Amino acid sequence: MGGRRGRTTTNTDSDPQLKGIVTRLYCRQGYYLQMHPDGSLDGTKDDSSNSTLFNLIPVGLRVVAIQGVKTGLYIALNGEGFLYTSELFTPECKFKESVFENYYVIYSSMLYRQQESGRAWFLGLNKEGQVMKGNRVKKTKPAAHFLPKPLEVAMYREPSLHDIGETVPKAGVTPSKSTSASAIMNGGKPVNKSKTT
Repeated sequence: MGGRRGRTTTNTDSDPQLKGIVTRLYCRQGYYLQMHPDGSLDGTKDDSSNSTLFNLIPVGLRVVAIQGVKTGLYIALNGEGFLYTSELFTPECKFKESVFENYYVIYSSMLYRQQESGRAWFLGLNKEGQVMKGNRVKKTKPAAHFLPKPLEVAMYREPSLHDIGETVPKAGVTPSKSTSASAIMNGGKPVNKSKTT
């Protein structure tokens, strides 16, 4: 079948099997999309910043997850049209990738669209380089037009799909409502009320 390279690898769930790209996303407004360390999004003219590097991971047919390389956070769009970043991969993190007539790529939410017209909600930057509400971005306008500038092809593990609103359990804290509230109050450290003998 295939030639062996010194060792055989078995296909397990943890093996990277999705071929994606590490890329910068250049918006036709003149900015590169960037994700700051705190997860906030905007545009920059600096094409060498590490905060402009994204993993484009295929999670379906012409469907991608857009993940900041430095932060590991996913770009997501909520039901009110606001862009945000998520530690967990949820249905709000799925974007349909379509090539527009001018060879630019547009990214629309797989989950939300205008109820009356059915018009898709898009990732977009305005003329000042600020992210726009998805329901305010029109696919014919430069705000929605991105040009991926791939740096390398990479293999990815398929991200585990989580429910919207699910949170990442903090280390050492059992995810129950009582402990999560007290853990936050104590700077993230769990409060152990059980007797130690």
